[in-house]
Amino acid sequence: MEIADLLSPAAILPTLRTKSKKQLLHDLAAHAGELTGVPQRRIFETLVERERLGSTGMGQGIAIPHGKLAGLPRILGVFARLDTPVPFGAVDEQPVDLVFLLLVPEDAGADHLKALARVSRLLRSQGTCEKLRIANRSEVLYALLTEPGQGHGAQAAA
Repeated sequence: MEIADLLSPAAILPTLRTKSKKQLLHDLAAHAGELTGVPQRRIFETLVERERLGSTGMGQGIAIPHGKLAGLPRILGVFARLDTPVPFGAVDEQPVDLVFLLLVPEDAGADHLKALARVSRLLRSQGTCEKLRIANRSEVLYALLTEPGQGHGAQAAA
């Protein structure tokens, strides 16, 4: 599974301005709703419910909010680079500025975990994250995220 299977150029938010975790999840839900036709409120509620189980902030300024949705036709990713980092309740207590939303169909099974693992591997690469933080154009961010072989194996930073 490649990032290009999860993400389209229209799913990139290069300079998202938001002031809180709640607003960030709301903004991501709104964009995902536009891309999928699934009601924004349903997406938002799914994300908030998942966050109640524990923050999806994985540290080092990165969050991967995710959830399962009935009626979603395929796995969908939305990537946002925030203008200003926001508190997210991450494991290292650092605010986040790189966010990869992942929505999966309710019956996705193992594909949900594969997609989550793939995104996580990509964003564990310190070099990739540095490039993502510098880029501010959608096409550049999309190219960085979907570069073949990106985030596999030894490229992941310790």
